[in-house]
Amino acid sequence: MRVLHFYKTYYPDTWGGIEQVIRQLCVGTGRLGVTNEVLTLSRGGPSEIEIDGHIVHRVPLDFEVASTGFSFAAIRKLARLARNADVIHYHFPWPFMDLAHFMARIDKPSVVTYHSDIVRQKNLLRVYGPLKRRFLRSVDTVVATSPNYMASSPVLKRFAHKTRTITYGLDKSIYPVASEALKARWRAQCGERFFLFVGVLRYYKGLHILLDAMANVDYPVVIVGAGPIEQELKRHAQRLGLTHVQFIGAVAEEDKAALLELSYAMVFPSHLRSEAFGISLLEGAMYGKPMISSEIGTGTTYINIDNDTGLVVPPDDPAALGAAMRTLWENPELAAQMGRRAEARYWELFTAEKMAQNYHALYRELAGRPR
Repeated sequence: MRVLHFYKTYYPDTWGGIEQVIRQLCVGTGRLGVTNEVLTLSRGGPSEIEIDGHIVHRVPLDFEVASTGFSFAAIRKLARLARNADVIHYHFPWPFMDLAHFMARIDKPSVVTYHSDIVRQKNLLRVYGPLKRRFLRSVDTVVATSPNYMASSPVLKRFAHKTRTITYGLDKSIYPVASEALKARWRAQCGERFFLFVGVLRYYKGLHILLDAMANVDYPVVIVGAGPIEQELKRHAQRLGLTHVQFIGAVAEEDKAALLELSYAMVFPSHLRSEAFGISLLEGAMYGKPMISSEIGTGTTYINIDNDTGLVVPPDDPAALGAAMRTLWENPELAAQMGRRAEARYWELFTAEKMAQNYHALYRELAGRPR
């Protein structure tokens, strides 16, 4: 079976959560006999590269409007690659993808993983709305990434008759094992106990809330990642006089694995529904860490169950976030118990193997339907 994935960005150009999900899908379903290809845009010239056993077709990005990439070559390439595919797997949101689907005259079994509502670009959404609804009507199946998001998204409710839930999954075996020397270096820099945040530094990650919370507590916090508001956050930390918060920047996978292993707990203050799941939060669960997250009606609270695998606080509430950090910091045994339950929940619900099996079954179902 051949599956073609279509998304605006992918490795090695970008390393976000959706890219990680697509990668895990390609690797996991590849083990089940699926031949995966990925079509994506790139700021470089056209190219084809192999990553983890699947081919990535990169076509030039022509221009962007409101963070939406457009590419004339992608339409032609999508039509050409779709001829040999059994299933087309779209990854939403990306308005150009909807347009390309119709312009390429795709008439193959299709599924769209609904990673997130469009939250910020409300004016664009008014213009885009009719195309979005037409696109979602045209695909065979829509996949929600958690029961929480399915229940809270007005868009998914509209298409409930064709929507099913398949949660994200991670394969711990493909994460590098950090050397003792590397862990010693990070331990020397970060200390024996620290809270960890991992992610792209974007507006919806709520890191300004974390910094405001840290103005009243002195626990060490390590922030891993780069992004569009990095300098703004650093200036904010400087204004608050925070000396116990470290901005590490983007790191290699082995360094990230070392920091995940060494960390005391994960703090994940995302406060807007743009954070539909939280892959790095799931990484914390995979490494057996207690978690702190906000209740925003999305998959973050499917990963992190309040008072079980960690603590859940109201969004945009620095005082509540600081109090949760204090609870974990001052109760090491409670934190350890929550971490053990978080890891057990990962193995029960969130492995890449389970995700791959569920998608493989869906691909077979779609490919077997009469057109």
